[in-house]
Amino acid sequence: MKKIVRSNYFKITVLAVMLLGALSLGFILKEKETGKEYTQPGMVVSLPDDLVKRAAIPGLPAPDDAEKAVPVYGNWKNFTTKDGLPSDKCYCVRVSGDKTYVGTHDGLAVYEKGKWKTYTSKDGLSHNGVVSVDVSEITGDVWIGTLGGLTRWSAGKFEIFNQFNSGMPNDLVYMVICDGPDVWVTTGGGAGRYNTLKKEWEIFTEQNAPMHEPWTYGVSAGDGKVYIAAWGGGVIEYNPKTKQFRDHTDPDGFMEIDLQPDDGLVHDITTATSYADGILWVSTYFGMSRYDGKYWKGYFKEDSGLASNFINFLRAEGPCAFMCTDNGFSSTNGTNWVTYKKNENDANGVAIVTTGGVKKEIPQSPSISHNFIIGVDGQDDVMWVATSKGVSRGEKLKL
Repeated sequence: MKKIVRSNYFKITVLAVMLLGALSLGFILKEKETGKEYTQPGMVVSLPDDLVKRAAIPGLPAPDDAEKAVPVYGNWKNFTTKDGLPSDKCYCVRVSGDKTYVGTHDGLAVYEKGKWKTYTSKDGLSHNGVVSVDVSEITGDVWIGTLGGLTRWSAGKFEIFNQFNSGMPNDLVYMVICDGPDVWVTTGGGAGRYNTLKKEWEIFTEQNAPMHEPWTYGVSAGDGKVYIAAWGGGVIEYNPKTKQFRDHTDPDGFMEIDLQPDDGLVHDITTATSYADGILWVSTYFGMSRYDGKYWKGYFKEDSGLASNFINFLRAEGPCAFMCTDNGFSSTNGTNWVTYKKNENDANGVAIVTTGGVKKEIPQSPSISHNFIIGVDGQDDVMWVATSKGVSRGEKLKL
């Protein structure tokens, strides 16, 4: 029987302190980085024949998906306070049209036409600590999750939602997403759904949902369902039409050992969910899970191209998922991997491509701005990553 031991007690203690003390969001950021000095070409990797055959195994991508290459990004441009950011501590990034929204420790930074503009509580934000941003496809309103409430930015005006003036479950907002007319938030006091048409809140906690605690950190929507990442409670699947819940937890129930691989979630302490192309991706502090509606597949640093088992956030687009870890940035389609790491002593780094267990390093100069990654988003052939020392913008490399 295969065992994967993940010694992360120290890390989980650090993150618990980080999250519980998030009113000031004094994130305990790791300064350790690894890598060597390189220069950068471009490359896209395809799958070898033996791995294509393996793709028929339950839990792995179908052959058609497996043959798709995972894009490699490079030509990175890094932005810090020297370039116009209000803080180098960047917590999230969201791209919408010709604008890029970056949530920082000291306000919301908006990048448009090569320039940055900052918005803070003086302009109308509920709090300067911005940890999540989403844009409504219906109205174009920008929804901003902060450490002191939720803010809607519409037609140039800011509107604040908190526990005192609305039905918000809690003012500590970890994640906000727009799903049609609904706005979902995950907070330190449960998850909430705001119906923008009826202007009504609905709250989900351990009192009315299969959660062990009200702490919720991530939420995503897809195929008519909502997936909530709950602290210690795995993933809560909710169908808004039927109002039915289904919880997904780690069958092993062990903190440090995955006794039976691919039997379900790798861990109950989940940090984010993301749904795309019929696949649910789930990040935890002990690895990542992929669920196709029937089979689960677990991924760990020890047996894949994942940069670290300690995953802060992930976002899926098409067949690929992009993971933000404490020691680099990774992307995968479930079979191929690309991981980006910055050197410890200079601005360069490397993109590590893993195919069928074989690794190849692609030099990058410069690399991402830091290895502690907290947020990611992309559009077209551009990828943005939010780090503890600035935000980085990369371009998809061509053959």
